[in-house]
Amino acid sequence: MRAVLRALVLVLGVKAAAATPGPPAGEVAGRPPNIVLILADDLGWNQVGYHGFPFFATPHLDRLARESVRFRHAYSAAPICSPSRAAILTGRAPARLQLTDYIPGRLFPDQPLVSPGTQRGLPLEETTLAEMLRTRGYRSGIFGKWHLADSYDYAPGRPLDPESQGFDEVFHTNKPKEDQLGTPDAHNADAITERAVDFVRRHRGRPFFCYIAHHVAHRPLTEDPAVVERWRRRPGAGEPGNSPVIAAMIERMDRGIGRILDVLRELDLERGTIVVFTSDNGNIVGDQGPTPFRGGKAMLWEGGLRVPLAIRWPGRIAPDRDSDEPVISHDLCPTLLELTGTTYAPRLHDGVSLGPILLGTAAALPREAIFWHYPHYHELGDRRPGAAIRMGRYKLIEWYEGTLLGRGPATSLFDVVADPGETRDLAAEMPGRNEAMLARLRAWRARVGAIEMRVR
Repeated sequence: MRAVLRALVLVLGVKAAAATPGPPAGEVAGRPPNIVLILADDLGWNQVGYHGFPFFATPHLDRLARESVRFRHAYSAAPICSPSRAAILTGRAPARLQLTDYIPGRLFPDQPLVSPGTQRGLPLEETTLAEMLRTRGYRSGIFGKWHLADSYDYAPGRPLDPESQGFDEVFHTNKPKEDQLGTPDAHNADAITERAVDFVRRHRGRPFFCYIAHHVAHRPLTEDPAVVERWRRRPGAGEPGNSPVIAAMIERMDRGIGRILDVLRELDLERGTIVVFTSDNGNIVGDQGPTPFRGGKAMLWEGGLRVPLAIRWPGRIAPDRDSDEPVISHDLCPTLLELTGTTYAPRLHDGVSLGPILLGTAAALPREAIFWHYPHYHELGDRRPGAAIRMGRYKLIEWYEGTLLGRGPATSLFDVVADPGETRDLAAEMPGRNEAMLARLRAWRARVGAIEMRVR
């Protein structure tokens, strides 16, 4: 199937414009819209001001959100980084990619279940968003974190690094080393912004895909001590969940996002550019409180999966709107392909295009459920591997130790609209719904070829 998708792109790429029914909305003089995709790292739903959490000052993100459709029930494809990044770039579920944990992952020989392992990189036979956009004449650049290769280092042109996955320009960065702690811009937010701005300026005359992948707010938590001290003096700094260090990190990233938005306006590219902002997973419990949710990174609770998502396209996407439709990371790839008029085969993608919601032609998407499969232990959080499904307002979690070993509950069921903190387990009260959703979840895993855990 993967080879089929790549062959389809190569064969039909030159016919992309003809294959699309009419020019894509907003195209000017035959040119499709630019894309700026901004991905934060371990940034929770509650760490942006526009979701009603004022301690974190994000004026530039708040401005972007006012000019966007805000998806209030947006989810990462996994509660961990590499799988979500792979899903964004391919439109395919981590379970289908068999890339379900961070790379390289970690084995836990002291635990009772054996994890199936994970891919050591995004397989080269997968076709990425950058490769597909190339058929429309796009120049693609990535600035920041990759984390889809079997090494944290980077070598130009090496298999599994960005050039082998369709990117023409690469500025690769890693999280801070020990000797960088406490230094300004230890997470390279300013450096990433500088290179992205330069890329936009140099390619303003042709369609471009600018992928900005920040390290904020991943550990180690570090920022300029003077800026952190300023945040310590801010009202509310002593309250649970209000981390002055994270606030200082987010401030720097937000300032960089403002620069990107300003350069688009300066170059008269606003109306011709789709801007997307989201995060790869939820924040880390202990670094930041999950309110109003439960749990965090590496967990299947809402706090590990729910992320901010805002999408802007001036003149085409009506601004300042909220959507409560459940959406997921791998929806972004087909969305951007559709909006740019790029030929693709929806049947080969697990995500669906958000175009109808963005363009105002529909309020809901033509699907009944979204799914997760996380067959791994992790040093963070409650160390409970499992899978999950959301259908409408209900979310079911299957706990693999419960179903395979009888340790703890087999499932938990929540109404995440009425109970976003997942405090009231409805599994016993709604046995019919519980069984139906569990059967649906297991059927999906079989359909996508998910590799299951086994008893040690």
